[in-house]
Amino acid sequence: MKRSLFALVFAAFSGLAWAQLTPEGLWRNIDDKTGEAKAEIRIAATPSGALHGRIERALIQSAEPNCTACTDDRKGQPKVGLEIIRGAKKSPDDLVWEGGKILDPENGKEYTLRMTPIEDGKKLQVRGYIGPFYRTQVWVRVQ
Repeated sequence: MKRSLFALVFAAFSGLAWAQLTPEGLWRNIDDKTGEAKAEIRIAATPSGALHGRIERALIQSAEPNCTACTDDRKGQPKVGLEIIRGAKKSPDDLVWEGGKILDPENGKEYTLRMTPIEDGKKLQVRGYIGPFYRTQVWVRVQ
């Protein structure tokens, strides 16, 4: 009986640990230049298993509340609620989600995306690529 209970508790905590090793959840992104928290982004899975992320809350007032620099279907849409991550999928070999795109709503540029949970899932390394050039941010888990 004690072994069964121990196994059940161990399995439950293992599941919680695994749940943190995914980009799914609410994240606070940090501005590269100022080091200030800029926005909260909610990342969730689509029915196909790909990840998407939306700006859930702005933490810094923007001079332009809409994505005027966007060039696709997001042009002119409010930044709060804007889908900035599209199509990222888990790599079969590693705890990395890639192959999607991430949009910088400040300049309208879209980057190839790679996300890696770090520090036991408390932080998320978000890297956007254009060719051989990349930009990396570390986001902090809110929940």
